[in-house]
Amino acid sequence: MKLEIAVVGVQGAVVAAGEGADRIELCSALELGGLTPSQGLMESCLDAVAGIGGGSMEIHPLIRCRPGDFRYSDDDLATMVREIRALLAQGAHGVVIGALGAGNELDLDAARRLADAARGTNPDAELTFHRAVDETPDPAAAVGQLVELGFTRVLSSGGAADAGTGLPVLSRMVRSAAGQLQVMAGGGLAIGDIPLMRQAGVDAVHLSAKRIVTPDGGGSGSAGGGPASYMVTDREIVRAARRAVDAG
Repeated sequence: MKLEIAVVGVQGAVVAAGEGADRIELCSALELGGLTPSQGLMESCLDAVAGIGGGSMEIHPLIRCRPGDFRYSDDDLATMVREIRALLAQGAHGVVIGALGAGNELDLDAARRLADAARGTNPDAELTFHRAVDETPDPAAAVGQLVELGFTRVLSSGGAADAGTGLPVLSRMVRSAAGQLQVMAGGGLAIGDIPLMRQAGVDAVHLSAKRIVTPDGGGSGSAGGGPASYMVTDREIVRAARRAVDAG
């Protein structure tokens, strides 16, 4: 089982790499569900992790040009194609993408357009379909479509508010994938859920491991701390997640 940490800055990238995460999902504005990181942030994170743990840390940027729903216009898609090409050209190992249709079904044409942009830039780029899958009528039924589109993995909470509650659907997704697609559990994932995810055959777990820093220098856990506060990656949470993943 692999460990992925969602980070929003160099601090998080360094913590994740230093504590043995296998992969980073890089984004900005995690409080909005995550948006595409800037090219400057991507470059800074690549440089920061290059000397840690042999420099093998994978960085997979989220490609999401705006907050809100996952029903994208042609202009939105054109923007995200440019973002995909730019970030992969900088050295990203893959991209995290997704799109839905009017009925919350997978938008196959949009997903194919984004996937083709990635593979056209780097044929070896890994493709992760993000948690938009949890808004589909049946995330497990979407797995076969993602396999046909050539996706590497899917990030899901099993259609539930948190991955622990969604475990039965995640188990169905694993069975549907039949080894052709990696299922990564994420979304409200607790450290205590990790052994159950392993038992279900989930390929990876995904955590933000976030802590909010307040203006006085303190921390307020994962809750919001006001407009002057900001998010960092908590080293102890990443460390605990690594131990839980390794315990199996």
